[in-house]
Amino acid sequence: MPRLVVVSNRVAIPDPTGKGSAGGLAVALKEAFEAHRGLWFGWSGKVAAQPSTTPRIVDKGNVQYALMDLTPLDRQEYYNGFANRALWPIMHYRIGLSEFSRADYAGYLRVNRSFASALAGMIQPDDLIWVHDYHLIPLAAELRALGVTNRIGYFHHIPWPAPEVLGTLPGSQDLLRDITEYNLVGVQTDLDADNLRRGLVQEVGAIQRKGDLVELGEKQIRVKGFPIGIDVNSFQQAAKRSSTNRLVRQTVAGLGSRRLIIGIDRLDYSKGIPERMESFERFLIGNPDQRGQVTYLQVTPVSRSEVPEYATLSRVVNETLGRINGSLGEPGWVPIHYVNSTYPRPVLAGLNRLARVGLVTPMRDGMNLVAKEYVAAQDPEDPGMLVLSKFAGAAQQMTDALIVNPNDKIEVAEAIRDALYMGREERVARWERMMATITQCDIASWTASFLKDLSGGRSPGAGRILRPVQSAGQR
Repeated sequence: MPRLVVVSNRVAIPDPTGKGSAGGLAVALKEAFEAHRGLWFGWSGKVAAQPSTTPRIVDKGNVQYALMDLTPLDRQEYYNGFANRALWPIMHYRIGLSEFSRADYAGYLRVNRSFASALAGMIQPDDLIWVHDYHLIPLAAELRALGVTNRIGYFHHIPWPAPEVLGTLPGSQDLLRDITEYNLVGVQTDLDADNLRRGLVQEVGAIQRKGDLVELGEKQIRVKGFPIGIDVNSFQQAAKRSSTNRLVRQTVAGLGSRRLIIGIDRLDYSKGIPERMESFERFLIGNPDQRGQVTYLQVTPVSRSEVPEYATLSRVVNETLGRINGSLGEPGWVPIHYVNSTYPRPVLAGLNRLARVGLVTPMRDGMNLVAKEYVAAQDPEDPGMLVLSKFAGAAQQMTDALIVNPNDKIEVAEAIRDALYMGREERVARWERMMATITQCDIASWTASFLKDLSGGRSPGAGRILRPVQSAGQR
């Protein structure tokens, strides 16, 4: 088996007990690293006065972790600046929130160049290289410039927008040219793949070939949907065991006979949290008999608080929360409980299992694994119902959820009502179909299918099309 080299913005190094990180990319790559010897390269999460030129190496089992520190300027320009104030909003169709700065873009390219320079010397001839997410789009181009000819794949975890949207970002044509240095690009949905292929054709003159193949000059790239999944069994088992958890027991006691509606999201404008709260408000206004009978719990860990747009969002959420609870609350009952704590996965699994309704209504999302976790956590005998935004990638797979437009607060309010009143037989039938889907398309199959496609096909060589050498008589 070739060695697997993973590159991501942050590296999830195992904790001192030897247990891996509980979520995110660490879960996705756990089985891949069991099948392959591994190297995981990326930012340590630390900021240092001087930039790293060589990574700090940590060995854990058959995986080697290579950690790079960033300077304060790197972090500001590469991470807070271009990645999260320019690229992130554009990728989520929020053109008005995108703040482009040439200095930030230069910092983004500089960090990618420094990562490539540090990584290139560690690459072995047969390594498979797998790069993750929007922070590192130019990395393959930088590695190619240093002579790396290995097969390199890229997975884009967030939405890929239509060419007309991406084209509003200065530098987007350069990013599209850079992405053609990968052999394989994976995105969450077929729509994302179509958007990227159209962008390559319209913006940089690539040629669409059969199926998922695109050509630009002598470079050939496959652009394909690989919908990411979860570790269904482990989340399901965590939910089953959760009844003994102190926090879950306290939640059960606090609910009494009330039914629980739950939302679990990072604090981000793409998640539509204020809009969701207002939809719940519309539900209570339209169904006054449900006041005091339901409780909506929104679990929202704060993120990127140093980015101005996120500080503004936090104020909007708190103002919306206060207004709704103040106008509709009653002695002994608060309509919305809002928690900024970060809970471990077993607690989240238990809270999901308690909830009669799961509200997953992002304004735009690549996949949204919370939707799949909600389904996995349910009691098969009496499952809750998922209300899911049509703009989440998960809606392409989980068609038995109640699919809604998160911009339409009346539609979301009606879906909440329908979910609460839905009969057990229909809930079980819908849950069984969604469960079959997420089990078939779990995290192990996602990892295996991407790596199979990355390692198969043509010989490596910067994705170039291999042309037959002509003899003198043929010229």
